[in-house]
Amino acid sequence: MALNIIWVGFFIVAMIAAIIRFFFFEDYSVFERIVSSTFEMSEFAVMDIALPLSGVMILWLGIMNIGEKAGAIDYLSKIIGPFFSKLFPEIPKNHPANGQLVMNFAANMLGLDNAATPIGLKAMESLQQLNPNKEKASNAQIMFLALNTSGLTIIPITILAQRSIMGAENPTDIFVPLLITTFFSTLTAIIYVGFRQKLNIWNKTVIGWILGIVLLISGVVYAFSSLDSQTAFFVSKIGGNFLLFTVIMIFVGMGAYKRINVYEAFIDGAKDGFQTSIRILPYLVGMLVGIGVFRASGAMDAFAYGLEWFFSLFLSDTRFVDALPTALMKPLSGSGAKAMMVEAMKTFGADSFAGRLSCLFQGAADTTFYIVALYFGSVGIKKTRYAVTAGLIADLGGIIAAILIAYLFFG
Repeated sequence: MALNIIWVGFFIVAMIAAIIRFFFFEDYSVFERIVSSTFEMSEFAVMDIALPLSGVMILWLGIMNIGEKAGAIDYLSKIIGPFFSKLFPEIPKNHPANGQLVMNFAANMLGLDNAATPIGLKAMESLQQLNPNKEKASNAQIMFLALNTSGLTIIPITILAQRSIMGAENPTDIFVPLLITTFFSTLTAIIYVGFRQKLNIWNKTVIGWILGIVLLISGVVYAFSSLDSQTAFFVSKIGGNFLLFTVIMIFVGMGAYKRINVYEAFIDGAKDGFQTSIRILPYLVGMLVGIGVFRASGAMDAFAYGLEWFFSLFLSDTRFVDALPTALMKPLSGSGAKAMMVEAMKTFGADSFAGRLSCLFQGAADTTFYIVALYFGSVGIKKTRYAVTAGLIADLGGIIAAILIAYLFFG
């Protein structure tokens, strides 16, 4: 129901915005842009997302199947079990879903989106097996979606690379603020969903793990703060990929050690990759077309201008508004938000307040509507309950944290 309201809302608001632009601003090409965006986003969903994702999913679902048969996923489940049993009480102890969730979160934290998505889809399938109502999102699935949309990242490789390309004097100067921002976004997701599900998140286990994550982030911050910008960028670039390749070798090595047929295990897991890609296509096309129409109509620009006017009524310092288009676009489109981030750095300068804040917005959360459409679409969930709300609240927590932290670090 939530996705239906949002999707229809995109088209209604887009139509109103287009009519206003046509009659009052004499923008006679607005309807042409809207129609063009429907074709462009449909093609983008298939050619730029679904097809490339098919190959990646075939690879990683095969690797994950090796890990499951070799016992590596079960081992991860036992390690993370005490923590996940508090956040995901519906998942049985030592269930493979625990290990899959760990792998997904680890890949997201390392900024390895290509690996995180297929692993996440595999985790969603496991959660769907535990779901008693196959068309309605379970509590575990909602918590999983909320944590994914919160976008916890430790090594923001893409953002650092983009800042370097745009000529930032020190591309890594947003590294520490970004870590803090993403942490608050994730914490917001845990608190909100925990409250909605009446979970006991203020217990020793959860607090201990959260403090452990804080210490991990602090350690990464300390390690990177002692490096010059070029070395830090180099370490960020290769560190995550090295760790990911190590995981692959551990899975294959454990499979060989336990004398399973590693290649057959890979093929068995990989067979599901293409079918999953086909299954999610209608959901991706539908959501991306709605977002494209909303953006092409000028509704997004009007909303951003309205916010600038609103904040100027009672705030003397509205510099953060220049970066808000990135924050507003991020829940809708990752590529669109990236374009907004680049535009902000190009217009105001990579080392400007708006340029740096746009980078924090880009890393503070993930593409909520895309993730909901992708993951729920892959398992046929039609009733999303409060999953979208949880994702957007996590996004809002990240936006507020990014603004406050930007003023703290960059003045």
